[in-house]
Amino acid sequence: MKTLRKIGWVLIGILGIILLIGLVVKQVLKPDYSGEKYMADLQSDVTVMYDPYGIPHIEAQNEADAYRALGYVHAQDRLWQMELLRRVSVGGLSEVFGKDLLATDQFFLSLGIDDASAKAVSELDPGSEMARLSQAYLDGINQFIEEGPTPVEFLLTGLEKKPYEMVDIYNAVGYMAFSFAMAHKTDPLLTIIRDSLGVQYLADLEINSSPTTEWIRNYRGEEVSSEAAVISATRKALSALPVPQFIGSNSWVIGPEKTRSGKVIFANDPHIGFAQPSVWFEAHLMTPSYEKYGYHLAGVPMPLLGHDRNLAYGFTMFENDDIDFFYETLNPEDSTQYLTPSGWKALEVVTKTIKVKDQDDVQFSYRKTERGPILNGIANQITGDRPISMDWIYTKGENRVMEALFGISHARNIEEFKQALPKIHAPGLNTMYGDAEGNVAWWATARLYQLGDSTHTKLVMDGSKGQDRKVRYLDFKENPQAVNPPWNYVYSANNQPDSIAGMLYPGYYLPENRAKRIVSLLDSRNDWDAEAVRDMIHDDVSAVNPGIVTELAKLVDIRDLNEQQALVLDHLSKWNGNYAVDNAEAAVFHRWIYYFLKDTFEDELGEELFSQFISTHFHKRLIAPMATKSNSVWWDDVRTEDVEETKKDMVQSSFLQAFESLQEDLGDDIAEWTWGRLHTLEHPHPIGQIALLRSFFNVGPYPVPGSREVINNMAFQYNGASLFSVTAGPSTRRVIDFSDVENSMSILPTGQSGNPFSKYYRDQAKMFNKGEFRKMMMNRNEIKESASSVLTFKPIK
Repeated sequence: MKTLRKIGWVLIGILGIILLIGLVVKQVLKPDYSGEKYMADLQSDVTVMYDPYGIPHIEAQNEADAYRALGYVHAQDRLWQMELLRRVSVGGLSEVFGKDLLATDQFFLSLGIDDASAKAVSELDPGSEMARLSQAYLDGINQFIEEGPTPVEFLLTGLEKKPYEMVDIYNAVGYMAFSFAMAHKTDPLLTIIRDSLGVQYLADLEINSSPTTEWIRNYRGEEVSSEAAVISATRKALSALPVPQFIGSNSWVIGPEKTRSGKVIFANDPHIGFAQPSVWFEAHLMTPSYEKYGYHLAGVPMPLLGHDRNLAYGFTMFENDDIDFFYETLNPEDSTQYLTPSGWKALEVVTKTIKVKDQDDVQFSYRKTERGPILNGIANQITGDRPISMDWIYTKGENRVMEALFGISHARNIEEFKQALPKIHAPGLNTMYGDAEGNVAWWATARLYQLGDSTHTKLVMDGSKGQDRKVRYLDFKENPQAVNPPWNYVYSANNQPDSIAGMLYPGYYLPENRAKRIVSLLDSRNDWDAEAVRDMIHDDVSAVNPGIVTELAKLVDIRDLNEQQALVLDHLSKWNGNYAVDNAEAAVFHRWIYYFLKDTFEDELGEELFSQFISTHFHKRLIAPMATKSNSVWWDDVRTEDVEETKKDMVQSSFLQAFESLQEDLGDDIAEWTWGRLHTLEHPHPIGQIALLRSFFNVGPYPVPGSREVINNMAFQYNGASLFSVTAGPSTRRVIDFSDVENSMSILPTGQSGNPFSKYYRDQAKMFNKGEFRKMMMNRNEIKESASSVLTFKPIK
């Protein structure tokens, strides 16, 4: 017994030592939110007041000092996130994670973002105000790197901290621009379908702009298989990324005529892949001549979302087609040449070096035409097939995106704001605007262009022919837009815009589901207030899905259903499209739609191409139309030569498969088939993939309401898995009321800090899941009185 007691005391002692070491490590590695620090090149003291949620309110006597402090405090909470984001475009992920990321590095290097960034920096006027403030921000980051604690992720990966440069800012923005694009998932796939199955198989895929969908209306007022290899490589590269992708968004701005107060109300919730840390870093900058409450991308000084007492702005994805693919014809007598409309030209060969963790450096080369990189041979693709090049507008011409971000974040009114927008050539953005003067506006912001009449940008085109060249670039005033329209609101849900320049602009627009619901709700009343808008931003009712059920259910033969199956169908037929966590019909609907798509399309496409097909936007656009179509070439199962299946066969079979799969996953009691058991959200950290560290780095999982393509857009993939695990959704929710701007509200999905030792790492997660908000404080006295800590930066004398 004494021996056991001694062993017990020894174990307790060891546990105590481990706990003590853990506490010491936490104290050493956590961010420092209070005290005094000395900072080089400051002109005067800077006070950083942290509110109860860790948001820094930075008070300085001039902007350069404010941005220098912003760089420091941003880095101490998000340096690991900054590091990953700046590495994507330059092929630097293999150095962190090893050879498994080599294909991703090769793919992103071939895009040419790093070269475009270097060119933009070389042409930058270092004396411009944007460059001066950006450099101050970088200096703040670098001071933290020199003197601050090393984030635990650097210690675990053995990665060395390195200073930040101007080119890192541009590389981060370049990754964001490509993350918005959809052509790489779509164009090669549609070309395969046309070439292997026939043009008739494209007819039902809803790939073109539609004259019948819910449009974003214009109003200007008075003036105020190499193809398969390309897709496979792209999917592999993007799926391996340890940083989130930008996928869509909601926003609406309600004019004074429709609000109870007679003042504008602004709402925005950008949809981005969920990750930990979450995408946005909030910061409130205050100087005698400048104030902005902004949302910052890691390593980017100017806020992409923001507001002050005069105006508010935000973005959604425009979803325009800004990437085109071309077949290239190589000279049979000289493989270093390719054919253009003006004759043979020499291919450019670009060579890069990729550092790989625990291995020798890898030399990587790719060929390039005047349009862009030839993707064959990149990321272990099939070689020897017809070469395909990619033409991406982001890497062409002058890159003034950072100037645009500076301009919109410093605009004092709608005219100054609008003047900055033409400087954004890519990514395509729906820019949303509202102000204290009562203006509401939406601009499709991108460098748009016209192609020849016979050109189809959703298919791989022919680089040797002149008709597929750009005819002209549109002037910004021709872009889709609405400024103070007579219906007294503007909105965007990544849906199709109205016609411009005599055409419906080609794009990869999402279905009208969210748009129809937003328009219906906004049109329903003229007494909006901030509370009602906050409720609306959480709306989880589909305006479309109950109609799909109606169309499908009438084809189900009740005689072939057992009692439970008939009961499920009856309940589903009465469903109002709600996606609360305790709703059972939602689970049945999505299982049914998955099997309906699988039964309809997989026999022709095969397993791999079907998987690629359901990763595109256009598959979402075709669900409702296919539910109403009586005849389609896709209904017949090509694997059964002696039988010609009908739509009725597909509907019946898919419903029964959905029922059986739910029964297997959730049990026999259909009352227990609740949405929250299947629809869960976990915020993954790259290091959280290691099982032992998952609970420390990851946040969640939680059952959550909402669904794909409702306003509360908690998106997931149809991949045959038993769970509908949420992969993307609101990266923040903001509601700004100009009748009471100091009480405007927001929320982050997890927390403000990316440091797992910070108390702000996950403190907003449960609030986010429950649909709660917190204040975006702007009143200095309130900020001072409620501050949880104060950090002061002082000049080095």
